[in-house]
Amino acid sequence: MAIRVMVWNEYLHEKQAAEVAAVYPKGIHGCIADFLQAAGMAVRTATLEEPEHGLTQAVLDDTDVLIWWGHMAHERVADEIVERVYRRVLDGMGLIVLHSGHASKIFQKLCGTDSGMLKWREDGEQEILWVVDPSHPIVAGLGEKIMIPHEEMYGEHFNIPQPDEQVFISWFEGGEVFRSGCCWHRGKGKVFYFRPGHEAFPVYHQAEIQQVITNAVRWAAPIDFPKVTYGNPPPVVEIPARAE
Repeated sequence: MAIRVMVWNEYLHEKQAAEVAAVYPKGIHGCIADFLQAAGMAVRTATLEEPEHGLTQAVLDDTDVLIWWGHMAHERVADEIVERVYRRVLDGMGLIVLHSGHASKIFQKLCGTDSGMLKWREDGEQEILWVVDPSHPIVAGLGEKIMIPHEEMYGEHFNIPQPDEQVFISWFEGGEVFRSGCCWHRGKGKVFYFRPGHEAFPVYHQAEIQQVITNAVRWAAPIDFPKVTYGNPPPVVEIPARAE
């Protein structure tokens, strides 16, 4: 059965800036959806200005992995929808947060920190994205590094909890470094933050970046989970009667 992916994007930059629309004429969500569909996945898209941001409970219940791209309108995402996504992640839905989605409400809720705290510089610098865990499924089929000709710089310190798994670290032309690929487990769900993807640069057209995101979807997809119960159960093994 194909992995069911929802690609969510604010879809504001593309409508407001001709230079961004020229890079992503179908929107960032459309670009990502195209290469995931080519990889055999069942893909849908949703955007900020749709009713309920396109993320109804029924849609989320039918989603294995949610991809999130946001930047200029984090505060416009309704708290009710954030809570809905959060509960689905705890229940097993995978979440992939891209680029400036680090400052989204959902990522901050899952991190428990102000993950918007970092350094940034929008100069189109060269980036070297280094693989630091060559055994991880997210780097399958890649070399030891990815060269990105022009990108927005993100620099440390990045105010996130210690990742459960660190997959990538970036070096930028101006000298900064950044933890650009981080994994966490939250409840039954898996979360991957992947930093590349500034809207003004054609990063999501790059084959290696597409491979990372495709691999990440496969990694984050739910498994056939054991049934987990909570509360006040009876003993699994009978407890012998104790003398008074």
